[in-house]
Parts: sequence; structure tokens; C-alpha cells
Amino acid sequence: MHQIKVKRALVSVSDKTGVVDFVKALAAFGVEIVSTGGTAKALADAGIAVIPIDEVTGFPEMMEGRVKTLHPKVHGGLLADRSKPAHLEQAAEHGIGLIDMVVVNLYPFEATVAKPDVELAEAIENIDIGGPSMLRSAAKNFASVAVVTDPADYETIVAEMNANDGATTYETRSRLALEVFRKTSAYDTAIFSYLAGDERFPQELRTRQLKVQDLRYGENPHQKAAFYRDVDASEHSLARAEQLQGKELSYNNILDTDAAWGAVAEFQDPACVIVKHMNPAGTAIATDVVEAYKRAHASDPISAYGGVVAFNRPVPTEVMEAVLERGQFVEVMIAPGFEPGALELLATKPNTRVLLTGGINRPVDRELEMRKVEGGLLVQEFDAVTEERSTFTVATKREPTHEEWEQLLFAWKAAKAVKSNCILLVKDYASVGVGAGQMSRVDAAKIAVEKAGDKAVGSVAASDAFMPFSDSLEVAAAGGATAVIQPGGSIRDEEVIAKADELGVAMVFTGHRHFRH
Repeated sequence: MHQIKVKRALVSVSDKTGVVDFVKALAAFGVEIVSTGGTAKALADAGIAVIPIDEVTGFPEMMEGRVKTLHPKVHGGLLADRSKPAHLEQAAEHGIGLIDMVVVNLYPFEATVAKPDVELAEAIENIDIGGPSMLRSAAKNFASVAVVTDPADYETIVAEMNANDGATTYETRSRLALEVFRKTSAYDTAIFSYLAGDERFPQELRTRQLKVQDLRYGENPHQKAAFYRDVDASEHSLARAEQLQGKELSYNNILDTDAAWGAVAEFQDPACVIVKHMNPAGTAIATDVVEAYKRAHASDPISAYGGVVAFNRPVPTEVMEAVLERGQFVEVMIAPGFEPGALELLATKPNTRVLLTGGINRPVDRELEMRKVEGGLLVQEFDAVTEERSTFTVATKREPTHEEWEQLLFAWKAAKAVKSNCILLVKDYASVGVGAGQMSRVDAAKIAVEKAGDKAVGSVAASDAFMPFSDSLEVAAAGGATAVIQPGGSIRDEEVIAKADELGVAMVFTGHRHFRH
């Protein structure tokens, strides 16, 4: 039964885009049209002969339209297996006419609940029952029935029927059925999620993602990969960014860009973060993004080459002039906006991928983070730096100076974006030495001091978790750091504090850690 000639179609749509023209085309093939409620009226008003659904079922539409298609004469006509004589005999015995095509789309539940003032009663009334039931019945029997849910398919189906004397092909019916089960599963998930409410970590987690693109490969060339966007991704998220120029984003580009975009969002002041291999090579704030970029790049010019550059303000022409002056190759640049002059200069670097977000989401507003592990999923809230200075404790005899305090607060936010264990050295509101992702904190301190060189003198240090021994403190102080910010909480805190007092280093405890594994 490769080709099935359409003799009878049931049409019931909430989205009436193009339906009149489509049904006129069906009628031109001699298709009998059965329809419901508002759809039947719209078709009849257009001069199309329509059989109301209650004439088929022998039952009136009732309960404000809640009950109209839930009837054996509808579902029997959809589910009868044409290859089984017994099914056809039973249909004839009970006066069930076969239905060869269903044209149905569902009540707009998701659009309804997306309205800020929606009431539960309105949401409930937009839970479609008859529609999904007909779609599932028709899709189950796709060997015999074509099921159409998307107005975008109307033209293609008419063209196929023109080519096949009013018949649909098995390939098309199979494709349409698969689309039905995708849509009905998504529809049920939307209803489940709404009725489950705002429970942060529900007993059963359901998520929906749409493919944005296939990627050339994953982290390595032998790994296949694709990029998906959450259905409800926020407006200014990375997944909704518009790519203005450059090659397709790679798997690693997306990871690095996410790290940079999340890091730069921490700052209220104009900021720039340059990320390489998931770690900030440079982080800086200033009175404008031009100066912020210059400071971030100066943090580690070698590592910045080939990095991802993120800004929390629109990019002016002067930023691109500074990039070109420094000869920096930029893999990806992401920002809320770009001045025309900046885009003109970026166009001279066509390999740079440019992402426009139109705005920025503050970390406290970000969605849950999910990380796949073998056989399971880890879910957590996004780690935003929300601690107030008033909650911090000065652990040492010496209080930080006003300038040290300002640098420490910046360092605390900047350190959160560095892979743990980390020690970060900061000076003049810019990172100058990044010791990232080490198994021992003292090694992180050594790397940070070595990276900073002479710039370590007069810097402050941040440690994303407590200092378990005084050794990392001693290394930072020997390099020239004058103050340290860390969570505290080690069983050797007294030993570390005593060493800080001995060295004249001011130390602040935050009471929070910011691991980034």
C-alpha cells in the first residue's frame, strides 16, 4: 500500500494559516471534507462543501467543544488497518467511514502559558485532548493515513497528490507520522512542566532542545557532534546569538564562548574577558570597554592569541582598532552589540566569528546547569557571585586598604571563572597572573606568580577555595601580592592566618567557595 488515494479528510485546526487554499486543493481532487467547529465555519464561508463532525458521529459537539471527535466513528476511520479484511468488515458493519487524511494542529498551549498574566483556568482550556488523540491514531496507522500538522507542508502535499493522481506516498506519510510523535511528546512535556510548577529540582526532569546545527566534529576530529538550543532559552543567551560573520562555530568554540560570556556577565562595569581552552587568559574592567580590552589583553598576550573575546557592552570601533594594533587573532567575539565601524574592521578578518546577543543576562537570572555523566545527569543552579562585602571577615590583624578592597572584590568575581584549583593575581582591575586547574593549590600559585612576572608586585590574590596550607600564601606573597581573598574554612586556617600576619599580608574570608570543575 505504497500510495493511498485520499478520498476523505478530517480537518480541525487552531492555526488556520493557508487552510482554506489547502482544502480547496483537496476538494479539487474530489476529497470529501469533514470538519469541526470554527474550522468548519471558516471552510463553509469560503464556499467549500463541508460535512460537520456531528453528522459523522451522530453526536453533537458538547461541553463547549471539549467533546466532539472522541468517537469510534472518528477513531475507527483512522485506525482501521486497510490490509486486514476483518477491520474493513467491522468498519462497514458499524457504518464507520475510512479517513485517509487528518489535518490537525493543536490548541496553542505553550503560547497561552507564556503570557505573563495567564490564569490556570485559561491554561487548562488550552490543553488539547481530541487533537492529540486524532494525531496519534492517524500516525499509528501511517501505512494508510496521511497526518498533517504543519501549514508549511500543505504545498508539498498538494504537489505530491498532483503527481500521483490524488494519492500520498508511503515515504511522506512516514515522515509526517514521525513529526506527529515529536510534536505530541513536546506538547505533553510542555503541559507537564507547566502543571509541575516552579519546583527547582522535580522528581522527574524533562527538557526540550532543538537542533541549531550539526558541527564539523566534537572536541576532536574523530568525534561527531551537534549543537542544540533549549526551547525556552532566554533572549540574550549564547544559544540565541546571531552570527554576523565567520566560519561555523566549532564544538570547542561554543564551549569557550560560553565560558567567556558567563564570565563577562558577572561585572556591572565595562568588562572584557578573553578565554582560551575554557580558562580566562585575561579579565579586566575599566571605565570603557576599549580600556578593558587593552588591560585584558595585556594580562597574557601570548595566551590571548586565538582566544574568544567577550564584552558586556556594545563594541565600538576603537576596540577593533586596538585588536588590530596588537595583531591579536580572535577566534570568536561576542557582545551585546557592535558599532558599524567595528563591524567594518571585523570584516577585514573574515575568519573571526562574530556573535551578536542584543543584550546580556545577569548570572543570577541564568538557567540551571546540566552536565551529562555516564548513565545520568548532574543538575545545579548557576554559580553567581552574589556575596556582599558586609558578610566578609578580615581574618588578619591588618585590614586591607581601600584600594586593596576594591581589587579584592574584583578578583573574587574574576576567580570564579577560572578552573579549580586556582590562584588568581589581580592588579589595576585586571588579571595579571592566572594559575588555573592545578591538582595542588601551591602549584597554581607558582604558575600565577610566574605568569605575572614583575606585575605581581603590588597585586592581590584570590583563591577559589580555602588555602589548605600556608604554602600558596607564601608563594603569592613572595611574588609581591599584598592581600588575599579566600573562602576560609580549612582546619589549618589559624596557621595560614598566622603566616599572613607574619608576612604583613591582609587576608579576607568570604565564607563561600567558587569551584569550577
